Amino acid sequence: MSGVLELSATALASAIRAGEVSSLEATQASLDAFAREGGADGLNAVVEIDGERALDIARACDAEQARGRLRGPLHGVPMAHKDMFYRAGRPCASGTRRRAGFVPEVTATVLDRLDAAGAVDCGRLNMVEFALGITGHNPITGHPRNPWDRAHVTGGSSSGPVASVAARLTWASLGSDTGGSIRIPAAFTNLVGLKPTYGRISRFGCLPLSQSLDHIGPLTRTAADAALLLSVLAGADDEDRLSARHPVPDYVRELEQNLECLRVGFVEPPYGVEVSEEVVGRMAETRRVLTDLGASPVPVTLPPLDDINALRRTIMLAEAAGRHHPWVMEHGADYNPQTLARMRAGFDVDAVSYLRACSYRSVALERFVAGTMEGIDMLLTPVMPQPAPPIEATDTGGDAAFIALSNAIGHFIFAYNYLGLPAIAVPVEPSAGGLPLAIQLVARPFQESLLLRAAHWMDEATGYSRRRPPSA
Repeated sequence: MSGVLELSATALASAIRAGEVSSLEATQASLDAFAREGGADGLNAVVEIDGERALDIARACDAEQARGRLRGPLHGVPMAHKDMFYRAGRPCASGTRRRAGFVPEVTATVLDRLDAAGAVDCGRLNMVEFALGITGHNPITGHPRNPWDRAHVTGGSSSGPVASVAARLTWASLGSDTGGSIRIPAAFTNLVGLKPTYGRISRFGCLPLSQSLDHIGPLTRTAADAALLLSVLAGADDEDRLSARHPVPDYVRELEQNLECLRVGFVEPPYGVEVSEEVVGRMAETRRVLTDLGASPVPVTLPPLDDINALRRTIMLAEAAGRHHPWVMEHGADYNPQTLARMRAGFDVDAVSYLRACSYRSVALERFVAGTMEGIDMLLTPVMPQPAPPIEATDTGGDAAFIALSNAIGHFIFAYNYLGLPAIAVPVEPSAGGLPLAIQLVARPFQESLLLRAAHWMDEATGYSRRRPPSA
C-alpha cells in the first residue's frame, strides 16, 4: 500500500469515504513508513509512534463506516503531530530533558477536534527544544533531517512534522508558529504552511512559548489539505480565553472561487535584507502566475521590518524567560546552548520595553492594514532569503553568528506574528541545487480563505507541491 502514501490528505479522505482504501490500510502504510525512515537512522523525525492505538482507532473507523457512519471530514485519515500537543495520559516531552517525564491530564483542543473529525493520531514527532528555534536544531533529541537533502536543516521549530509530511510518512501534521515555526520549515521542505490569524485556532493544551505570539496551524502537502484541516480546527474555545469568536467560513468550498479581481500587492526590491537571485526570480515568476490566473498586481513597498521584528523579539524573549526563569536558574545545564542563550537574553528585557512593545501592537496593526495594505487584498513576499542552509553551517550553539543567521532567516516572517495577521508559505520552483523555495502570502485578519484560494490556484497551475523528495 505504499501508493496510498502519495495521496494528499484530501484525496485519502475521499478514497476512504468511497471504500477504495480502508483506514486500516492507510494507517499500516504510515506506520511502516515511520518504521523505515522516521527513526534516528533515517530522518530522526519521530519521538514515539503508538502503532497499536492507531491501528485500534483505524479498525474502529472502518467498522463504523461499514455500518454507514462517518465521524467527520477526516474519517480514518492518519496523522502525527509535533510533540507539544497534550493528550491525557500520554507523555509530552516538547524536545527537552526538563519534561521527559511529563504526562498531561488534559487533551489539547486541536487534538479533540481532529479526533471528532475522524483523524487517526499515530503519535509524537520531534521538534526544537521548547519550540524555541527556527533552524530545527536539537542536540538533545537529535536534529531531524531534511528529506530533500539530509545535510541541510529542516527549519524549525516544527522540524519532525515537516520531515514526516514531506517524506510521505504521514499526510498532515500540526505545528506552532511564534516566529515562523510553521512557515519556515514548510518553505524548506516544499510544504504548505499556514499561520492563521492570532486566536483563529485554540491553543488550549499546547505547550506555550510566548502567549501573545503563539499561533497553531496545519502543515500539509497542498493548500486544499490546509483548508480541510483549518475547517476542522478553527473556532472559539472557552478553554482559551484569547481564541477568537469570529465566524468560521467553509474554507474548502471557497477554494472554488477564482482569483479574478483579486488585488495582490507585490513587494519589490530592495527587501531590506540580502536575498538570493533565485528568490528574486521566484517572486517575479509568482507574479506572472497570479496575473495569468486573473489577479491584479499592485506594486507595494514594505515598511522597514527590522523595527517590527525587534518588537516581536522583545515580547517573545520576555514572555519565554518569564515562563522558564525558575528552571533556567536551577537547571540551566539541562537546556541546549541555543535555547539557553535565548532564555538568558530574555532576562535582560526590562518591563518598560516589554510593555511598550505590547502596547504598540494595535497601533502597528492599524497602520499596516490601513497603509501598506491599502487598496490590496493580500501581500506577496519572500519567505526565506535563501534555500535551507547546511546543518553544519548553523550548528554553532547560541553564538552571535547563529543569532544573526536566525534574524536573516526570519526577516520576512517575524512581523506577522507581532501583527497577528494570517500568512501562508507556498512552494514555488526549487533552487538550481534542487532545494525547495517558497513565497509568502499575507492577508488581513481572518482572511485565511483568500490565502488558501490563491495558494490552491497557484498549485493547480504549477504543480510544485506535487514534487516529492528523492528520499521519499
